Amino acid sequence: MKRSKRMNLNFIDKHRLLPFLAVVFGLLATRAQDAPETQVTNESDGSRTKVKVDGIAAVVGDYVILDSDIEKTLIDLRSQGASTEDITHCQLLGKLMEDRLYAHQAVQDSLLVSDDQVNAQSDAQINELVSRIGSIEKMLKYYKKPDLESFRKELFEINKLRMLSEKMQSKIVEDIEVTPEEVRQFFFKIPEDQRPVFGAELEIAQIVKQPKASEEEKQRVIDRLKGIKQDIEENDASFNVKAILYSQDPGSKSRGGLYPGMTKETPFVKEFKDVAFSLQEGEISEPFETMFGYHIIKVEKIRGQERDVRHILLIPEISEEAIKDAVKELDTIRQHILDGKYTFADAARNFSDEKETKFDGGLLRNPINFDSRFELTKMDPALYNQVRDLKDGEISKPIREDDPRGGPPKFKIMKISNRYDEHVADFAKDYIKIQELALREKQLKAIKKWMAEHIQDTYIHVDPENKDCNFANNWLKE
Repeated sequence: MKRSKRMNLNFIDKHRLLPFLAVVFGLLATRAQDAPETQVTNESDGSRTKVKVDGIAAVVGDYVILDSDIEKTLIDLRSQGASTEDITHCQLLGKLMEDRLYAHQAVQDSLLVSDDQVNAQSDAQINELVSRIGSIEKMLKYYKKPDLESFRKELFEINKLRMLSEKMQSKIVEDIEVTPEEVRQFFFKIPEDQRPVFGAELEIAQIVKQPKASEEEKQRVIDRLKGIKQDIEENDASFNVKAILYSQDPGSKSRGGLYPGMTKETPFVKEFKDVAFSLQEGEISEPFETMFGYHIIKVEKIRGQERDVRHILLIPEISEEAIKDAVKELDTIRQHILDGKYTFADAARNFSDEKETKFDGGLLRNPINFDSRFELTKMDPALYNQVRDLKDGEISKPIREDDPRGGPPKFKIMKISNRYDEHVADFAKDYIKIQELALREKQLKAIKKWMAEHIQDTYIHVDPENKDCNFANNWLKE
């Protein structure tokens, strides 16, 4: 059965194709010597000198695309291991024009991105780059930038355009849904010999025990947060500096605890959002608890439905005794399941500390589509490593899992509940995946329609050297 493979540059998933470090390494790492050169004659002595030139490939609304931008995008793709053999200059130019059209229209539609949001993203990228390269000085030398300010300015422009583009794309497709009938029609119009093949999949269940800190340790953390709050309010200490010094949240510590542009739809835990949206601008909360530990929040700025918040997270220490007790309890549960005293699912419902899975018999849900199946080739590497050696029906021994978001560690036992071999799509068995594909197709159609309409209404100029391109969109307005 032959199946064609095509790269669609019209609606590439930015989160897969252009992760922020790839953007940085690609767009900023292009060396000066990679730019086109020409010969210029010195009028005083007739000597000829090579100078860099950079032509304009296209203009979309208020945005100019240079020839070097196309080369930089090619570097982006190569830097993350993507094959670029079948990607043409014209395809890349078309993709850059799409991004600029999204960003241009986002500004027209007042879908704005605050400077604070962009700066927070840029700061996170700079911190990551510094940690990888070794120092700010080495980073600037690597990217051939004279100072941090010029580096930050260029990074700011890159991030602002990207964030505007993503915001516009999200706006276009945010209300699009597919009905069961649309899913059925989508599937059955695909010829049988062209239906997608889904890879081998697993269903995984787990029972989790979360060691608890003592009440004395919890109170110690609460008292420390109260002391920090008091110092800020009474002695004019900086919340930003306190967060850098003391917060245990790796995602915001380097930014002074800042989470910009938070809305009620932002995926934070409920307790955090409830407190954040109960405060006035400039107000600092009392210490409160979430699954990650204890926090205080300061609302930095309120803009309509959005607010910039800073927080400090402190995590109560878990004693070695509590950890040993959790492991011992899991060992006992495991043995009782093996002895037939109860099933794995019943044990999960009765003993697991993980609310998200316990009522479903410990069954894990794929975070991409909330299906119970995980395709082997697309599994999170950490999860794959935990189950790769498990045989069907086997129960793992207790596994420690540290929280990458800064929360306390947890321990779990795991089991592969079901295994599915590679197979051609089946409407009944693979409905959720087929629904995803149907939704994707409907979104692509909406994007294409939006693109066609807004190309007509926007100033577009394509350099004559690029007018022979066979663009996917009507950039030449023919």
